[in-house]
Amino acid sequence: MTSTGGMSAGTRERLEQELETLRQQRESLAPRLGEDPLGDSADQADLLERAESVSKLDRRIAEITDLLHGGPTAEQDEGLLPSGTRVRLKFADGDEEDMVVVGFTAEADDEVSSITADSPLGRAIAGHDKGDTITYRTPAGQVTAEIVALTPPK
Repeated sequence: MTSTGGMSAGTRERLEQELETLRQQRESLAPRLGEDPLGDSADQADLLERAESVSKLDRRIAEITDLLHGGPTAEQDEGLLPSGTRVRLKFADGDEEDMVVVGFTAEADDEVSSITADSPLGRAIAGHDKGDTITYRTPAGQVTAEIVALTPPK
């Protein structure tokens, strides 16, 4: 059984739709790549542009496939918090806030504040545990908070 990594059914469906669209786009470009590059420089430039487009499509297809099938994510590769991680922070003024780490905004949950793993706050939390104090930069200046709870995704 494939793990969803804390991904909602709606997010999974959107990713599957995007994956299908990308595969169709790639299929429409790929057959032309095998054409003989003889011709003028405009034909050769067009062929190079198509090859670059196919390469970009292949990278995105691989990224979505990894997300859907539990492969390594960019967050894991960079030592960031995985999507689905839940955190409770206590700020200097005593306020506490529950948050969930999302891979991209389409995963955001209206019930809980969301942060991305590569945001200044997400990066500040990475590598820390419950009880640690973190500091991160916001447009209004530096903010300090204590990690009250940190729960990785199941």
